[in-house]
Amino acid sequence: MDRIPSVDLGEFLSEDPKLKQKFIDEIGKAYEEIGFVALKGHFLSDSLIEDLYEQVRNFFALPEDVKKKYEIEGIGGQRGYTAFGKEHAKGRKEGDLKEFWHFGQYVEDNMELEKAYPPNVLVEEIPEFNAVGKKAYKALENTARYVLRALALHLGLEETYFDGYIKNGNSILRPIHYPPITEEPKDAVRAAAHGDINLITLLMGAQGRGLQVQNHQGEWIDAIAAPDELMINVGDMLSRHTNNRLKSTIHRVINPPKELWGSSRYSIPFFMHPVSDMPLNVLDSCVDSDNPKQYEDITAGEFLHERLVDLGLIKE
Repeated sequence: MDRIPSVDLGEFLSEDPKLKQKFIDEIGKAYEEIGFVALKGHFLSDSLIEDLYEQVRNFFALPEDVKKKYEIEGIGGQRGYTAFGKEHAKGRKEGDLKEFWHFGQYVEDNMELEKAYPPNVLVEEIPEFNAVGKKAYKALENTARYVLRALALHLGLEETYFDGYIKNGNSILRPIHYPPITEEPKDAVRAAAHGDINLITLLMGAQGRGLQVQNHQGEWIDAIAAPDELMINVGDMLSRHTNNRLKSTIHRVINPPKELWGSSRYSIPFFMHPVSDMPLNVLDSCVDSDNPKQYEDITAGEFLHERLVDLGLIKE
């Protein structure tokens, strides 16, 4: 496969059973073959996207000392600000050429989970940042819910199989700023080759060159979405749960050509996580004589902890 397939969530949401099945078949095939789709018909309005980018640019333009006061020690970067170069891909020592922010879950009707998750960090200087971030979080979470419903049907599960696991899940909205590159990077890129940890990732900001996906032949292909599309990929949790039937594909963000080093890049992924006690045990329907069980039983919370250690965000 040498390009990312495009699908329309509107077909799944339609009253037409044939259109709904078409969407299920297309997204299922894409996730089995390359692990990425470009998705139209999501729940983000043009005005919300515009507002979010404006507020994200406003935040990252704040002075370093102001941003640093929102860097919270001891929580592995789960909420608030993470400074430039702090995160690295699994297996690499060089920090990625980025700074980012984390919005987390807005828990409803569950005091236990509300205590378990770190609280969202409020930026005093630009309160609109907090309000718009919450709206975007909810719209992306709703989009992800329907994508997972389609995948449940593709896997022969009850349509709402994932609903209970993702309600109040440990999902993260991450606005990222890749600042201008001021000198030749020493083995560092904007985001080194990696797979995502979570169930699925919904990415805003893949309209320009930079994001690349590795296909099964080991070739890097550009992943460029249309202006009205989100790029959505399978994460390691979902790949593990389906015995690698749905593919978590290695991807990266490369540095731009030298003539574009002076410009910033922004992207905003939404990492859909389930609640920590979701069992990621391989689904029985994904095991047969040709595809024996590849993974040990583990919960989402245990798996996330392992990976945050790998990324250097928390200590063992």
